[in-house]
Amino acid sequence: MDASPFKQHFEALRAHAARLAGTPIRVLAQTPARATDLALRIGPLYANFARQRYDAAAIDALFALADTAQFPERVRDQFDGKRVNPTEDRAALHTALRSALSDAPIAVAAHEEAQAAITRMRRVVDALQDTPVTDVVSIGIGGSDLGPRLVVDALSPPRPGRFRVHFISNVDGAAAQRVLAGLDPKRTAAIVVSKTFGTQETLLNGGIVREWLGDDSRLLAVTANVARAAEWGIPEARILPMWDWVGGRYSLWSAVGLPIALALGMPAFEALLAGAGEMDAHVLQAAPRENLVYWHALTAIWNRNALGYSTQGVFAYDDRLKLLPAHLQQVVMESLGKSVRLDGSPVAEDTVPVWWGGAGTDVQHSFFQALHQGTDVIPGDFVGTIQADHPNRESHRALFANLLAQTEAFANGQDNDDPHRRYAGNRPSTMVLLDALTPRSLGALIALYEHSVYLQSVAWGINAFDQFGVELGKQVANSLLPAMRGQKAEVADPVTRALLDEILRER
Repeated sequence: MDASPFKQHFEALRAHAARLAGTPIRVLAQTPARATDLALRIGPLYANFARQRYDAAAIDALFALADTAQFPERVRDQFDGKRVNPTEDRAALHTALRSALSDAPIAVAAHEEAQAAITRMRRVVDALQDTPVTDVVSIGIGGSDLGPRLVVDALSPPRPGRFRVHFISNVDGAAAQRVLAGLDPKRTAAIVVSKTFGTQETLLNGGIVREWLGDDSRLLAVTANVARAAEWGIPEARILPMWDWVGGRYSLWSAVGLPIALALGMPAFEALLAGAGEMDAHVLQAAPRENLVYWHALTAIWNRNALGYSTQGVFAYDDRLKLLPAHLQQVVMESLGKSVRLDGSPVAEDTVPVWWGGAGTDVQHSFFQALHQGTDVIPGDFVGTIQADHPNRESHRALFANLLAQTEAFANGQDNDDPHRRYAGNRPSTMVLLDALTPRSLGALIALYEHSVYLQSVAWGINAFDQFGVELGKQVANSLLPAMRGQKAEVADPVTRALLDEILRER
């Protein structure tokens, strides 16, 4: 697509930002009905954009960009299985794992495969119910770990269900040692999750767990490379599928979510899919000005390209969502960390900011000092859960008082004759509220961010579905392994050579 219309749109956005430079958020927020006009409710999710630094004219310019970028058509392309990942010549059909919203043959076939995989997952869960197994270890990294880990941590009840699920990701052997130390190998099963079944960290950890189990019959795999998993020693009957049309960071909806089904039960896993499916239907069918995904994506573009913010915070005011920032770091930064357009030309605009965050109120006592009075402005997504599932009502009231107070203080600041006690304010934020933390609402929340990421990539003209940037470090690490084993190896980089000498001397 020709970049010139986009250039004009981004220039227009920057002109609006310059026009609004002297208008603080606290003034914008006084616009009649802004607090309700810039709010949307989609099923169990409510979002409010009233504390972002734009006005009606700037919002018009953002939706003009969306129109030129053909957001509805590009979303339809993804659902229909068009080649939205051209650098790998693939579709990106993670939506087909959870919803049947396309009659395109490739999407229909993908949905049928996904349903067949869910049937097999159900059989695995049922079969394990009739065994002495009490614990399951999930071995994966990145997209094969972060999504399921988030969901299990967020939705597990205070007392574990039939199975306790544990995760090993880091290649550091201490991680595996700590997880296995409290388990009984005779009552433990393990799942090796790797799309290629060639991921170094996963195979090393898988080998540690396989030796510890002493019995391969309780070892399962989830992979797109059945042959390699079989060569590794897991029979095909205990291998669940992945597909090349699902990227790892979008794969928790597939058999990669087996740890979720084991920890929470298949009904909860299916409710998670249903919640994501609701967001799928919304992004496809809602009019642009009523489309929560459009608002979220365009706000991210405004903050990055019009206001020039280089970082983005996500702050979960529900301790059960403390892993949400880690999952979103991968979904957003691995997808949008690109500097060339789909045609290989350099991007004209800055792409992804650095995503980071944590759980409130803990973060208020660590890095919020910098957010309130530091020199950098860091916009934030604040995520809260209205209904508590615990009996400690006063604690929940205090949590929400802090959530509301922080976003108000971010926006309004406070004057003081003492400069050390002055708050500049004018820090933008979006409020996202879940009615309750359920599989349905969490599915919708995660899908919201997935779709927002894709639309941002459309506006920037980049590919949200490849991740070649992670490969170079892997290649160099593999070339250095012989040297780490004390074998003779050619190490050309002089700094690496000096570091190796120091490490080997101390060992």
